[in-house]
Amino acid sequence: MDLLSDILQDASLRRRLLGLRAIPPDVALRFPCDRSIGLHVVVQGPVHVHAPTLDAPLALATGDVAFMARGCDHALTVGPELAGLTPQTIAHAPGPIEAGASVVVGGAYQLWNRPLHPFFAELPAWTVLRADARPRLGPLALAAGLMEQEIRAAEPGADTIVQALLDTVFTYALREIAAQRGQVGQGWSHAVRDPQVRRALTLMHERSAHAWTLDELAQQAGLSRTALAERFRDAMGDTPLNHLRVLRMQRAMRLLAETDHKLEAVAAEVGYQDAFSFSKVFKRTLGLSPKAFRQRDAADRSHPWRLGVQG
Repeated sequence: MDLLSDILQDASLRRRLLGLRAIPPDVALRFPCDRSIGLHVVVQGPVHVHAPTLDAPLALATGDVAFMARGCDHALTVGPELAGLTPQTIAHAPGPIEAGASVVVGGAYQLWNRPLHPFFAELPAWTVLRADARPRLGPLALAAGLMEQEIRAAEPGADTIVQALLDTVFTYALREIAAQRGQVGQGWSHAVRDPQVRRALTLMHERSAHAWTLDELAQQAGLSRTALAERFRDAMGDTPLNHLRVLRMQRAMRLLAETDHKLEAVAAEVGYQDAFSFSKVFKRTLGLSPKAFRQRDAADRSHPWRLGVQG
């Protein structure tokens, strides 16, 4: 499995299609997405995004994609002004789409539990992928267009096709953002451009339960111990073994939330010799014990905005 696919799997993402929606001129379409990342594809503009983290509304045109990497309640409007508009949440069924209306389609991908993988944590709160900066017949544009067509046509099998296309659009958008991030600055997206650092990251993802040492990782990556530590820290802002701990805690959260495995089994699956040492690291990282985490997660399943296993 490639690194990005592995990250998405470990994140236990739950998907919800937000539908094809027209935005009336007098409405602020609200999205209560405080624990989700997601995207809006503008089928027909103009559309403006309003969010607490934005200094000014994002102005979107037809074909633009707005990607939200920090869950927050936000609103979409036709014009740049929010005051005086009627709030309407996505809990309302999509209304009819009139000719000339501003129209969006998108999805939410829920990241219910923290901490986030560094890949998600480093993404900008909002990124706009402009249609005029991408190939007109590029994969992201084609997948988004097919998704819109399937939703409109509502032919047999459309639900399955649309969900697959939503995942495709989401992953293409992530890939494009990661490529942009990799060209400038630090972080995961930059680190994977270094072949030796990428090799170390791949090894930790593929075998996170292995008792890795810095010496063994360096040998496998084809570097000295010092060189790997320095290049990894320069790229990731962290040490290899601290990164490994984050990976293990991500997988532990998924196992605690999605299985009834005993604590000893969870500890072994993520690379700890016993439940005590695992629990100590887990509590230091998350601020609560594995048992308390599992209890909280079970209670959270009744939350009205939490998505189910099928998304």
